[in-house]
Amino acid sequence: MSIKDKINEDIKKAFKSGLSDEVSTLRFLNSVVKNKELEKRTRLSKENKDVVELGKLSELSDEEIMGVISGEIKKRKDSIAQYEKGGRDDLVKKETAELEILKKYAPAEMSEEELRILIKNKIAGLSAQAGEKDFGKAMKMVMAEVKGLADGTMVKRIIEEEMKNEA
Repeated sequence: MSIKDKINEDIKKAFKSGLSDEVSTLRFLNSVVKNKELEKRTRLSKENKDVVELGKLSELSDEEIMGVISGEIKKRKDSIAQYEKGGRDDLVKKETAELEILKKYAPAEMSEEELRILIKNKIAGLSAQAGEKDFGKAMKMVMAEVKGLADGTMVKRIIEEEMKNEA
């Protein structure tokens, strides 16, 4: 079962169970996925593809849907931080609930220890010094490997810490 099918099934289950927060969050996620598919279809239509072929090609893969989910998770985390600064506990609670629902569909994030080991190995492979140029290389290499499995902010922080330790 694809992720898209699972989301649609879970919308039905949540609706039948009366879980309105989950229904609204999943419906919103579903609409974001559909919008991304429309964007993809528009992009592909400029290449003069056959209409039937266009429909199949414009569907998002599970990997692309994971990217959408990761983006929505990041948005929730950013919103929570902003609402906490503004003292809006009601909105923090709402965004946190949505974040927990979305996390069910994302792959499990790497622990900080696992990420630190991976980063140490990448930095050792680069023989990177505490320079901006090497930081960029390390960041690019690590993010390519942990895409969707780790928060970019945490990756950046750990790379900076490890490069300072190396220097």
